[in-house]
Formats: sequence, C-alpha cells, structure tokens
Amino acid sequence: MAFTLEIGATAPDFSLPATDGKTYSLADFSASPILVIAFTCNHCPYVINSEERILAFDHDYKPRDVQLVCINSNADTTYEDDDFPHMIERARERGFQFPYLHDETQEVALAYGALRTPHYFVFDEGRHLRYTGRMDDNPRNPGKETTHELRDAVDALLKGEQVEMPLTNPIGCNVKWRGQEKHWMPAQACDLV
Repeated sequence: MAFTLEIGATAPDFSLPATDGKTYSLADFSASPILVIAFTCNHCPYVINSEERILAFDHDYKPRDVQLVCINSNADTTYEDDDFPHMIERARERGFQFPYLHDETQEVALAYGALRTPHYFVFDEGRHLRYTGRMDDNPRNPGKETTHELRDAVDALLKGEQVEMPLTNPIGCNVKWRGQEKHWMPAQACDLV
C-alpha cells in the first residue's frame, strides 16, 4: 500500500484545532464543491517563499467556492517556530483567510500520507482525491515557477473535466516527525512518481 493517499481515495476525516479558536472537521467544509488541503508549516523556506502564491490562490479561488485548508503537522520539538502559539501569530501577521489547523499528534499527516511542506491534496465534491503533489515547480524561488499544477487541477475540476496530471512530487522540506531527526521519513514514504 502506498504511503500517500491514492488518487480516487476518500478524504480521511479529522478534528483539529485552528488558529481562529475553532475546531474543524471535514464536515465543516461540506458546502464547498472543491476542497484543497495543504500540509504546511511556519519554518520551511519552501512554504515561506511560496506563501504569497498560497495567499493569491485562496484570494482567486475562494469566490469560486474552492475551500483551502492548511494543516501544520510538524513536531514542534524539531523547530519551535512550528508550535501552536507561533501558528496563531503567523496567521494573524499574514492575514490568513483560510483555516490553519494544528495536527499535534501527526495522525492526520499519516492518514493523508503527507510527505513534505508544502504538500497539496485536492478533493472533489464527493471528497475523492483528484490531485496530489506540488503547487508549481519552484516553490522556493518566487517568480521562477514555469508550471502551475495546483491551479491547473482546480481549474479542470471547476470545468467538470478530468485532471490531466493528477500526481506530482511535492517539493519542500520533509514533514518533521516527532521523536525523529529532522530529515527522517517513514520507510514506506518514497517519492510519488
């Protein structure tokens, strides 16, 4: 069995606290026909350098009933910046208009098979996975990206079409697993393609 959720699989449920003081589950987003879940964090340079693109994505697609949800599953024992108080501060400073959830136990990251930060998962109305991987080919260098796989996938679903490239390798730092050194990944977590 693959480590990362496979195309066509149903989104695993969760119940996670958010920086806005609420607790969210999958059902809280049922009004949106497309759900984008991004595993992210505070410290990773790939996340930081693509944050403007994340904010722009949310701004562009929220009016089209696309719900973005970001989840930080990183162990705060690896980088203190990834703890919940720093998440609250980051969401406030950057003006996040999407839920930013804390997966302290890392159970949700394991259920989805999150490999890196950032790692995107796009679900259709039935909450079946239609795309997973990267936002684009250069998250660390703003303005240097030449592809837009996340936007392409969401645009296809909004048109009722199949996603042309449903699977890409996420580009970023590996998820920081509790009790492991910072570069450790589960043995079954290999690149997607």
